Amino acid sequence: MTARPVLSVFSLTGEKTATTPLPAVFEAPIRPDIVQFVHTNMNKNNRQAYAVSMKAGKQVSASSWGTGRAVARIPRVGGGGTSRSGQGAFGNMCRGGRMFAPTKTWRKWNRKINTTQKRYAVASALAASAVPALVMARGHKVDEVPEIPLVLDTSLESTKKTSAAKDILASVGALDDVEKAAASKQVRAGKGKMRNRRYTLRRGPLVIYNENDGVAQAFRNLPGVELCCVSRLNLLQLAPGGHMGRFCIWSQAAVEALDTIYGPEGKRIPSASMTNADLARLINSDEIQSVLKPAMCNDKKPLRKKNAIKNIKALEKLDPYAAAARLAETRAMEARAGKKS
Repeated sequence: MTARPVLSVFSLTGEKTATTPLPAVFEAPIRPDIVQFVHTNMNKNNRQAYAVSMKAGKQVSASSWGTGRAVARIPRVGGGGTSRSGQGAFGNMCRGGRMFAPTKTWRKWNRKINTTQKRYAVASALAASAVPALVMARGHKVDEVPEIPLVLDTSLESTKKTSAAKDILASVGALDDVEKAAASKQVRAGKGKMRNRRYTLRRGPLVIYNENDGVAQAFRNLPGVELCCVSRLNLLQLAPGGHMGRFCIWSQAAVEALDTIYGPEGKRIPSASMTNADLARLINSDEIQSVLKPAMCNDKKPLRKKNAIKNIKALEKLDPYAAAARLAETRAMEARAGKKS
């Protein structure tokens, strides 16, 4: 049995101090389809119900004039002495009327998600966070980071000052991603700026810890930085927007805890349906091609269909008497033409 790969453990000053085995969950299959599906449904569960007023567009006395007056049968405002009288009301096509299919608060807002699917999605997102190409494709600035996934000493969890947190990030090359997130802050386009969602901000690193000995207070004020306990991993943080490859900074204790959370003692790690997903390569391999039957080729040329109206031989096959009659008629025509000339 081959030895499992190891991850480097870096001190808070950026020096490599030790190694730790790579948790098995980092080798789970990467399934963007499952991650996208679970994220879409999970994201629906924090919505607030909204609806228009049940009285909106209906707070007027109106009735139809009926037929025979050469006007539409829409309800019309009664009374007189004002331009409002006689105007259409209630309908969604009317000025001041209700909307079509008024929204209700009893809409189906929340979605149930299979537990196994949620676990599969989290495992896939964790595996994707260990692939540098996917982390960079997501837009994270990790050029100066020594290794992905980035594992720091467990003393990270006892950091209590934001100034110390910035120094730690700078020493391991992760401050560029925080500065990128800070530079992206801008006023939101649309009505959300009036609804306590005034600013938008890109996501920065996700700091994952095992015990909160002050690390949450140290990192929470840095723009774009989020924190998560390893026992409460959240897909909305691991794959924001349904896009895998979040830049994660782990404490050593958190990485070691993954083997107890996932594996024989904990949650099942999903296995890939195919070890090699390159189907074209499999089919064209010598092993499979050697046992396949050779491709059958048909050397016989297909007969071209002839039009029996124009072709006398085709007509002879279908109806010999009709062909003989046509030949006789043709000869008679030729004989008449010969006499004329």
